[in-house]
Amino acid sequence: MSAALHLARPEHLDKLLPMVEAFHAEEGLDSSDDSRRAGIEPLLDGIPYGAVYIIGPTRAPIGYVVVTFGWSVEFGGMDGFVDEIFIRPAVRGRGLATEVLIELPKTLGQAGIKALHLEVDRQNESAQRLYQRTRFQPRESYMLMTKLL
Repeated sequence: MSAALHLARPEHLDKLLPMVEAFHAEEGLDSSDDSRRAGIEPLLDGIPYGAVYIIGPTRAPIGYVVVTFGWSVEFGGMDGFVDEIFIRPAVRGRGLATEVLIELPKTLGQAGIKALHLEVDRQNESAQRLYQRTRFQPRESYMLMTKLL
């Protein structure tokens, strides 16, 4: 099974939304159909703030990854943030997420992205091992903080 990445387009919305719903339910994220659609649809329409990649074949995706873009003075240009990554439970444990997290930075680096970030639950040791295995490093003196607007 391949973790090939395909840039998602508007015609993929109906395949993506059930996976986004499954991810949010699994992570305990409180989101509605409308909010999930509002978060995904503009990215498929080409809004420049991020991109959605389908993992696996577009006709039968095995997952998705959402990357959002920002600007970093510290890193000298555009940076990215892995906002969500999801692999269907039936195909987990086969190295697909590892493959995605090795290939995605290569693709983004070729497009000029200077750094790629992600967040992980402090209690999720298996995810931390995955991210460290794919060369993401914790920034010990930093903590992600959020203010809802």
